[in-house]
Amino acid sequence: MDLTPAPGGVPQPPPPGAYRVPARYGYPETPVETTTRLRPVPSGRQRWRAASAAACVVLGLGLIGGAATGAWLTGDSSAEPTRTPYATGRTVWHSVPVDTLFPPTLKGTGAGPGGTNRTWIRLSVAPDSDCSQGLDPLLRTTLRSVGCERMVRATYTDVTRSSVTTVGVVVTEADEAGMQALSTRFTEQRLAGRKDLMPRTYAPEGTLAAGFGDRQRASWTVRPLTEIPAVVFAVSGFADARTVPEPQPADAATETGADTDIAQAGLGHEAKGIADRVERGLRKTVTDLVEPPA
Repeated sequence: MDLTPAPGGVPQPPPPGAYRVPARYGYPETPVETTTRLRPVPSGRQRWRAASAAACVVLGLGLIGGAATGAWLTGDSSAEPTRTPYATGRTVWHSVPVDTLFPPTLKGTGAGPGGTNRTWIRLSVAPDSDCSQGLDPLLRTTLRSVGCERMVRATYTDVTRSSVTTVGVVVTEADEAGMQALSTRFTEQRLAGRKDLMPRTYAPEGTLAAGFGDRQRASWTVRPLTEIPAVVFAVSGFADARTVPEPQPADAATETGADTDIAQAGLGHEAKGIADRVERGLRKTVTDLVEPPA
């Protein structure tokens, strides 16, 4: 995704792709032709011409009928292919504005500890890339079964500027069966809670998240989707770039009664809340493209 910075420093993607409407060429109208006075035509020649004209009419009707029958049986080959969530979801990373995938501001009503409201502000959006930049080798290996079409990421901070969170979307090459198999594997093997499968951070220079590296990762979530070919992930940490010796999965850090420093700081809620909203936005965008409002 070519995210060209726009005024204000917020990168913007290229305009959405669209089918080009072919130019329609017409032929210039010509003046009405003038002829000499019509002369009588011998009757035999006239009958021959009438028969030829009739044959042409029959032939023309046959061709038209054949074309119509073919179109009825096979459909219009020039018609736009049927949109599906998987076909659309695989291209959405470069066909919609970056602000649609990663809004400048995310509202988290009830998303904080104890049901408190949260608001997150986008710090920067990373250029689209392959998965080698955002996923550790073991996580890339885990996702190998579905392939990596492209990856897009952004980093947010909360309004108090006490936390930073990288959220991302891996667009996969898999079909519905492949994504369902991956989701089942994550559930049955509890892969989302493994520390060695944490996603990497995106630490844009010159921002509050500049010191947000691997050792600053505190809480995370990784979730394969099944309705569209995508894996959504998020990883959070303290904004002061402190090292976190024992990261905690977002599901554990958001449980009632969780009393770790990570849970008390709400970092599990940060990762989960931001991932939730990016996932919802992605689903809505794909649905609107597949089934546009009447």
